[in-house]
Amino acid sequence: MTQMEIKSSESGITRVFHINLPPEAIERFTTQAGTGEWPLQYALGATKLRNSFVEVVNLRDLGDMPLSTYLRQGYELTGDDLKLSARELDSLTGHVLVLPSQAFDNTAQVLTIGMPLRWVGTFEEPGRSKAKIPLSAQSAKGVLEGALGQAGESTGRSRLLTLIMAGLAILIIAILALVLF
Repeated sequence: MTQMEIKSSESGITRVFHINLPPEAIERFTTQAGTGEWPLQYALGATKLRNSFVEVVNLRDLGDMPLSTYLRQGYELTGDDLKLSARELDSLTGHVLVLPSQAFDNTAQVLTIGMPLRWVGTFEEPGRSKAKIPLSAQSAKGVLEGALGQAGESTGRSRLLTLIMAGLAILIIAILALVLF
């Protein structure tokens, strides 16, 4: 069994798994039942999985397009990791599971990949930054002053102006009501 850690801050990562099942068993395996049963989620060992981001690709449906090209165009993957895995990706048959980071709904979890899934590769979208690490330096703590403080003062003046305008509007409505009735 393969294990992989998903961080809650993960972004821009796409994982590909081969599904080793006959075609007639794919739909039952990949479809979440009305009772909540979902064999695919169990095989991934995932605690949280968003169905709307799970893609199962029948490689026959791609026609002459290799899987690596599909991932390059459909998921905008262009890194060296994809180039190095292209031969393996393009030699697969049957069905594959494609899981972008969004499929895990920003939930930290450890996947324990079991049969009938086989992990093929993890690919990073270029230009995506890795997980954001909180700044821990003392200089990064505190509250900004200066321009922000001045903006706070103008916000107070803006509130006062709003109250005056609301009061004038009420006064005008009251005078109109007395004159008309």
